[in-house]
Amino acid sequence: MRQPLDYIFPDPPEDLDPTQFDQSRVPRHVAVIMDGNGRWAKKRALNRLNGHKAGIEAVRETIRCANDVGVDYLTIYSFSTENWKRPQDEVNGLMNLFAKTMLAEIDGLHEEGVRVKTIGNLSALPEKTAAAFEEAWERTKDNDGMTLVIAVNYGSRDEILDAVQHYAHDLQEGSAPELTEAAFENYLYTADIPDPDLLIRTSGEMRVSNFLLWQIAYTEFYCSEVLWPDFDRYEFLRALLDFQQRERRFGAV
Repeated sequence: MRQPLDYIFPDPPEDLDPTQFDQSRVPRHVAVIMDGNGRWAKKRALNRLNGHKAGIEAVRETIRCANDVGVDYLTIYSFSTENWKRPQDEVNGLMNLFAKTMLAEIDGLHEEGVRVKTIGNLSALPEKTAAAFEEAWERTKDNDGMTLVIAVNYGSRDEILDAVQHYAHDLQEGSAPELTEAAFENYLYTADIPDPDLLIRTSGEMRVSNFLLWQIAYTEFYCSEVLWPDFDRYEFLRALLDFQQRERRFGAV
């Protein structure tokens, strides 16, 4: 639900002018690679899980701000298929954190009209973690506000392979459509979601980390030096203002 700028950005830093934000040019879909929780914790002599816990407030802030400025879709990269390689205690802590946080946030998201959707393989998650995401979907699926897409146990290469396998199955069954880009997109996890207009990555890293590889073909990238737990609505505004300075040609001139 779009809100006035002075409500969304009540106390901006001196070097940032929210009035420069053009509310008629809001990116429809923003995707975020949330990076830097571990380094944030290390700088404070804390364990990595404390960094993940601190990052939850940045998630809340980003969801709230995206909804307030009028973003239609916000996709957050919460846990990749490669993240299972992390130490087991960190993985277990993350799964518990996902379940606890999701259940705690459902009521607030529902009140704001946000619809929660997941992409990725939930079947590999612990039962209580998968159940929390499924409860969020069931509770909010009829909402008509911003769609919050949570990428959990997600890998873009797995997504593309799954799409190929499902198309091959339909082809064998005689029910596959002619293979075009549009037809193939209907086999992806993001079948009903528009491609991202803007991809934000925090902590100064410059890679896409197996995230939405098909979907970001013409997405604008914004890389922030800020570690994810320190990412707030004003850092989000910086990304939006930068996006609005871009001329998107999609291969044309």
